[in-house]
Amino acid sequence: MEVKMNKIYFSLILILMLVSTAFAKVNINTADATELESLTGIGAAKAKAIIEYREQNGPFKFGEELTKVKGIGPKIMEKIKDDITISDDVEDNKKDQQ
Repeated sequence: MEVKMNKIYFSLILILMLVSTAFAKVNINTADATELESLTGIGAAKAKAIIEYREQNGPFKFGEELTKVKGIGPKIMEKIKDDITISDDVEDNKKDQQ
């Protein structure tokens, strides 16, 4: 009986972790390609374009700036706007990485 309860607790914890991850916003200034691809309408090519834009132009200052990335227009922006975030401490993160 105790083993069965442990399995149930483990399963519940695993489900909660997966659900919380599914609802987490993607920080477009720090996300890798895999994280970016979790966004609706963003595949490998667009994720790569986002990362390249970020590397060439610095961190995004606001989410709508994504529309400057080739292949991301108003329709995709509308789909992902509630799923993205911008870190307030991007400059601090860049300093830490240097």
